[in-house]
Amino acid sequence: MRCGTRARRRRTRAPVSAEHTTAEPADDVAALGRVVMVVPTYNEAANLSWVLGRLRFAQPDVDVLVVDDGSPDGTGAEADRLAAADPHVHVLHRDAKGGLGAAYLAGFDWALSQGYDVIGEMDADGSHQPEQLGRLLHGLLDADLVIGSRYVPGGSVVNWPWQREALSRGGNLYVRLLLGVDVRDATAGFRLYRRSALEKLRLHEVRSTGYVFQTDLVTRTLRAGLTVREVPIEFVERVRGESKMSGRVAVESLHRITTWGLQERWRQLRTRVGSGRPR
Repeated sequence: MRCGTRARRRRTRAPVSAEHTTAEPADDVAALGRVVMVVPTYNEAANLSWVLGRLRFAQPDVDVLVVDDGSPDGTGAEADRLAAADPHVHVLHRDAKGGLGAAYLAGFDWALSQGYDVIGEMDADGSHQPEQLGRLLHGLLDADLVIGSRYVPGGSVVNWPWQREALSRGGNLYVRLLLGVDVRDATAGFRLYRRSALEKLRLHEVRSTGYVFQTDLVTRTLRAGLTVREVPIEFVERVRGESKMSGRVAVESLHRITTWGLQERWRQLRTRVGSGRPR
């Protein structure tokens, strides 16, 4: 079946001010409705079967949409093979590598068109533990967006060099200070959205195609007056394949966040001046 573009079926601890929970899921998560996890891929043939197998075993009722950006290593063909053997697995083929955010937007569009009630994000490299998805499902019972967080109590990072962890923590601190986002892990990519939340975010206006997409959407969610909850997860550095993170990606994210922060400060200043209130 084809649809959409071209489709077939060292540990750390930190304090937190955002909401969080360590509770495991209860039977009432069935009330959430139909759930699909969007899994973007680019050259993840060595990991895909392993990760999807764990996900399908951990949450048999959760569907999966693999969004492959024309991987030259055969990831798309491997995804098709898995989909042919499991009706819960679907594949969206994109012609070329267009960025993480663009892949998620394509996946969200497909999932919304298929009537899913909950739409999630998860990496294909094994960094996100599918066995912990139940925590996110439980957390979504009283939230619009739930984030699997490395930096709330109970969360951890495994096998990252200290430099990379420092960069990640520093980036999240920068987001909080500049954008006023009260979330400890705004860059995290293990999360669940309610359908109703995504429908309020005006996804057609999102221009973030890279990794900064995650920060963009959590900021939009909070500014829309929706509830964001963080739950602790264990994030494990990949053991196979190469990370897509690079210095260029980090610089791009820094530039976009700085621009958004300055725009927000300017908007606030104009509002104060227009209302005659002292600065």
